[in-house]
Amino acid sequence: MPALTRHWTQRVFSISYPTVCLGLLLGGGALPAFIPYASAQEQPRTYQIAAGDLGNALARFASQAGVSLSVDPSLVRGRNSAGLSGNYSVEEGFAALLRGSGLSLSEVGESAYTLVPASDASLQIQTTRVTSVSDPARTYEGERYAGGQVARRSAQGLLGSKDFMESPLSMTTYTSEAVKNQQARTLTDLTASDPAFRSTNPAGGRFEQFTIRGFSLFNSDVAYGGLYGVLPTYSIDMEMADRVDILRGPTQLVNGISPRGSVGGSVNIAPKRATDQPITEFTGSYISDSQTGGAVDIGRRFGEDNAFGLRFNGVKQSGDTEWDHQSVDREMAVLGLDFRSDRLRLSTDIGHTERQTDAPQERVLVNAAAPVPDADDVHDNFAQPWSKAHTRDTFGALRGEFDIDDSMMIYAAVGARESDHDFLRHNVPVTNAQGDFSVQPRDFTRDESVRTANVGVRKWLQTGPVSHELNLAADYFYMDFENGGGRYAATPSNLYDPITAPAPGVRTRDDTKTYTENRFSGVALSDTLGFMDDRLLLTLGARWQRVKVDDWADGIKQPTAYDEKKISPSVGVLFRATDQLSLYANYMEGLSQGKIAPSTSLNEDEIFPPFISRQIEAGAKYDFGTFAFTAAVFRIRQPAYETAAPVGNAALGTFGPNGKRENSGIELSMFGEPLPGVRLLGGVMYIDSELTDTNGGDNDGNRAPATPKLNANVGAEWDLSTVPGMTLTARTIYTSSQYLNQANSKKIGAWQRYDLGARYAFRVDDKDVTLRASVENVLNERDWISAGASDDSEAGLTISAPRTFLLSATLGF
Repeated sequence: MPALTRHWTQRVFSISYPTVCLGLLLGGGALPAFIPYASAQEQPRTYQIAAGDLGNALARFASQAGVSLSVDPSLVRGRNSAGLSGNYSVEEGFAALLRGSGLSLSEVGESAYTLVPASDASLQIQTTRVTSVSDPARTYEGERYAGGQVARRSAQGLLGSKDFMESPLSMTTYTSEAVKNQQARTLTDLTASDPAFRSTNPAGGRFEQFTIRGFSLFNSDVAYGGLYGVLPTYSIDMEMADRVDILRGPTQLVNGISPRGSVGGSVNIAPKRATDQPITEFTGSYISDSQTGGAVDIGRRFGEDNAFGLRFNGVKQSGDTEWDHQSVDREMAVLGLDFRSDRLRLSTDIGHTERQTDAPQERVLVNAAAPVPDADDVHDNFAQPWSKAHTRDTFGALRGEFDIDDSMMIYAAVGARESDHDFLRHNVPVTNAQGDFSVQPRDFTRDESVRTANVGVRKWLQTGPVSHELNLAADYFYMDFENGGGRYAATPSNLYDPITAPAPGVRTRDDTKTYTENRFSGVALSDTLGFMDDRLLLTLGARWQRVKVDDWADGIKQPTAYDEKKISPSVGVLFRATDQLSLYANYMEGLSQGKIAPSTSLNEDEIFPPFISRQIEAGAKYDFGTFAFTAAVFRIRQPAYETAAPVGNAALGTFGPNGKRENSGIELSMFGEPLPGVRLLGGVMYIDSELTDTNGGDNDGNRAPATPKLNANVGAEWDLSTVPGMTLTARTIYTSSQYLNQANSKKIGAWQRYDLGARYAFRVDDKDVTLRASVENVLNERDWISAGASDDSEAGLTISAPRTFLLSATLGF
């Protein structure tokens, strides 16, 4: 037996199930590889086939489909497949696995097939296809990695859609399947599985906010199909997401300037699109204490070659949470339309969301003279029953891309949002060890208007042995917002024994009415050069950026307005050492909008000049076929900000810059299916965060506030072989201690959370049914899970959510 034949045969046997019998090539001839299953299934079935070696992918698919396949190893040697995820018939599955391979399927008997070279010569060369920029929701065969929780590809703005093994960035892309199975309602719920993420605002609070790699990330900086500022500002419903793309580190080259200047990473929500298979699903849900609701997901394609698509997602959920006198009422409706032809692709998304929260949780502020409160003693909702948060957002986007030829594409997108936000709230400033604080009611309104656009061109070409992927793009972002409100008389309360205050009556003062206009624009150019048959990829790029901010207070133009410009260079290199191992490194700079003084400071809403962040990173990615492991080391630098301690009898301090901060860390992630029926998702992140050049050098060498040294997340799923369709789930989340201030004089302890769950999938009268049940915070631990927003110094302690039960049932028609 020739050596290459033995090698190929060993590789096939290594991934096959014990019942699979593959043919061996003897003397250059091929013998059939018979797989002893009864017959091929005519109806579509669900498959999860990992991307990788084509021979392995075909063998695994044939095994799962129950058919026999005869393969000449010389035909598949050195070829790869993008894998498979979803519902397919046997022939549809084979066609998807073989796409672009130059091979086709030939039926040689009942449930028996062989491979032959494709008669169409155009299939013998894998054509370079344009990958979507303007519509990152575009479907890719084999997009989901083994296990279905993570996708192989993600939208990377200027650089287009990239497989995680081909990108010089640290990335994780969560799928809609992960959203459903985790019963994630908002982005906070989904990112609980990611070690780089931590939520810094209470569940059931007025808004969502996070840290990523220790730096703040606001919902304003979450893109929708590649466009910033289109999604709702305060909370994002996950039912609208087909994928959630997470890139770590400053990403201004690929995405442009984000509205709030996040530098730890970026998030992109890919909108849902109709698939070739009709979708009709209804999900009923229950969340303790008494929240009930329903969600519909409808998708259809029409016309010749299914050119036209429609996808609608709607949600209505309301009821009480586990916190006393707190309730949440949310509504969402999103319609996605698209058209596709050989060269032209168009899509549009229109959405509206509303959220009403009564008695939303607030961060707990700790006075300079008070110790850190004991979270174990907090048993009741310390937010007043009359406090509320009501947000309304209407948004939309239009995208298009056109293939001029097989080596050039042009694209464009525009988006808009109109929002009205109304709050009646109060801070929780604890002043002593007994937990006393003063309730000063405040009504607050914020109206936002956003317009955004981008346009670009991508070109592939070859210069001798070097390939090029050239990208040129321009983008524009405009947002104006107006804040107003007033204050009411203060009354006493207590963190451990809350006192219900009377509902606010007559204002004691009106707040300053502020109006702000943000205009961000930029032009970016990049070239990805491929050497050694594209095993070595070098990306060189730069983005010219302009940040222009004008603001007014009670109609008077403020001196804090600015107009800044900068060119930010970036470089990334990736080396495919083997088909399974990628090594990468990058250096990125970014210009970000200046920080805005938080509501917990005397100079609330003051805008500071833009700043530059810098990151250097190196890492490795290993793809085992059904299980992947990534590792990265990074260092990110940017200015540090702090709300200084109050002076005299003042209740609040003044927010402003104070030195620089550097976050250096190690990040390890894993995802996939290491064993059949066993899935893992999670990782660990260690950060060494240091302050330098602080005022007077008082805090030099200290750790930046709200930045834990260690985050760890491990989620596991186990399909029970004894009960087909039954899956058990478990997750643990750990976060080490954090400081509250730059002086490192106060800190909160480490915390951990345990979640358990199960789901059961079955069919009733040809209808797919999935039942899900889970418990979050099984031990009902009371912890401070965050010390605030680290780089904004919007200090404040975030309390963990109580034990919460979640139930849902999905019926597919």
